[in-house]
Amino acid sequence: MTTPAQIEKPTSGRGRRFAALVRKESYQIVRDPSSILIALVLPLILLFLFGYGVSLDTTQTRIGLVVEQETPLTRDLAAGFQASRYFSVSLGRDRRDFEDDLVLGRLRGIVVIPARFTADHAAGRHPALQVLVDGSDPNTANFVQNYAQATVANWERQQRGQDAGPPPAISAEQRFWFNPELTSRNFLVPGSIAIVMTLVGTLLTSLVVAREWERGTMEAMMATPVSAAELLAGKLLPYFLLGLASMTLCVLLAVFLFGVPFRGSVAALYALSATFLMPALGQGLLISAATKNQFLASQLALISAFLPAFLLSGFLFEINSMPTVIQWITFIVPARYLIPSLQTVFLAGDIWPMFLQAIAVMLLIGCVFFALAARSTSKRIG
Repeated sequence: MTTPAQIEKPTSGRGRRFAALVRKESYQIVRDPSSILIALVLPLILLFLFGYGVSLDTTQTRIGLVVEQETPLTRDLAAGFQASRYFSVSLGRDRRDFEDDLVLGRLRGIVVIPARFTADHAAGRHPALQVLVDGSDPNTANFVQNYAQATVANWERQQRGQDAGPPPAISAEQRFWFNPELTSRNFLVPGSIAIVMTLVGTLLTSLVVAREWERGTMEAMMATPVSAAELLAGKLLPYFLLGLASMTLCVLLAVFLFGVPFRGSVAALYALSATFLMPALGQGLLISAATKNQFLASQLALISAFLPAFLLSGFLFEINSMPTVIQWITFIVPARYLIPSLQTVFLAGDIWPMFLQAIAVMLLIGCVFFALAARSTSKRIG
């Protein structure tokens, strides 16, 4: 007759085995400096680079300002350009003085106030300015052109006020939600947290498991009564907690160092992050099981995880602007779902219908990775 102690023995033995695996992997993390570097030091370096080194805000763009005929009116307009925080202005009397600088990239544009400007303005004709831009950088070229027009329009409004002329018939007032200052750091830093978590989850897991294959300790563990599921769970739990710790450190830096607003809830933040770690860790396990080599695992992790997260997630490049085939590929990139969700948590707040959809997709991708990893990591030496 089976006693209750005999019934509970397998369950308690499985718990002890799992706890031993978690303990063993935790000791491995503490003893291995590379794991600490990847999980805690690398995120700091990347976040500082994205927070301070990468900026999509175009300010102090160098331009040449040509005033062909100096009058009180043209001096006033030139002062408007010089007072703009978007331009760093070099004054001249002839556009040929700046042509070489434009060709060599020292200037991004030349704004010419023609000699007939004052006469056209006095006659009631709309005076025209000429804007020469460096088209090698289309974004900056468009910026110089648009902001030169905006500076002139602002000057014209001031002149109408001074001259008591008729106001414009229609005026448009622009308002920007969630990020009214249009500060690129406010959406670059939350997006960079997803890039950091991709590296921590995928690269760290692929390296440490591949290292065990190289050293032969993985085969030794497979010779024990530990099942494949227990082996995977025991190895991943410490790195799951390490990934959450890395995310927490990044969020604290984003809020208190970079001043990014945090308008959502901590629950939403950790729900999204914990879900994202499933496909990240699962992909790392799959890579390590397929390669069993640290060098090859690191290369595959960068190619299959970091580069897609950086280029195909909408972090820097708009997905809708990509070719249709590439847009379809982005649907299997987990960072595509985490980055807009993190940006929403920081800048807009909790929007759970959006979060739940992202969580469901990331869970599905994670399950696929774990299924493939479990199939590759079978209890046999191979």
